[in-house]
Amino acid sequence: MAALFTGKVLLANRERDELDTERELQRALDNKVLLLFFGSARCPRCRRFAPLLRDFFLRLTDQFYVERAAQLGLVYVSRDDTEEQQSRFLRTMPKRWLALPFGDDFNRELALRFAVSELPAVVVLKPNGDVIAANAVDEIRGAGPACFRNWQEAAELVDRNFLLAEDQEGWSRRSLTDPLRRIKYKEMKQDEEEEDDEAA
Repeated sequence: MAALFTGKVLLANRERDELDTERELQRALDNKVLLLFFGSARCPRCRRFAPLLRDFFLRLTDQFYVERAAQLGLVYVSRDDTEEQQSRFLRTMPKRWLALPFGDDFNRELALRFAVSELPAVVVLKPNGDVIAANAVDEIRGAGPACFRNWQEAAELVDRNFLLAEDQEGWSRRSLTDPLRRIKYKEMKQDEEEEDDEAA
């Protein structure tokens, strides 16, 4: 999915960080179902739908609700009139949402590519960029987080319940017997200390 945004900049953490390298985009987007949320703070329907989408996203990705975050990403494709409008809107949404910079021509290109004709619109994409749902607004309203399971099956996601090589940096490798060896080591250490005390 990162290929769709190659050469582009995505804003993260409520516009504080820029993701522009291929590696950053891959970490943020690859092997995920991606939602492209076309919306605007000035649109009344978008303002009513945004809290539902926010809750939908949090229930699938926040550790308060789920043990392991779903393989789900979201990019806000702004149709706002001003940069301040976009920033104010994003401050009310989850930090994990990504966004295109205000005024980026790629916003219009995405709207044309996915034939977005009304707001709000949520285009659901497979990791390879194929469309799962052209506009999932009604599906999200009706089924809530349950619809993600259908998207996950359609996307044929590879389960990432394992560490990637780059995620293992700084992690010590331990065997299954490591806890037992630690206990045995502590007991041996205590025995040695007791013998030293008796000898003294």
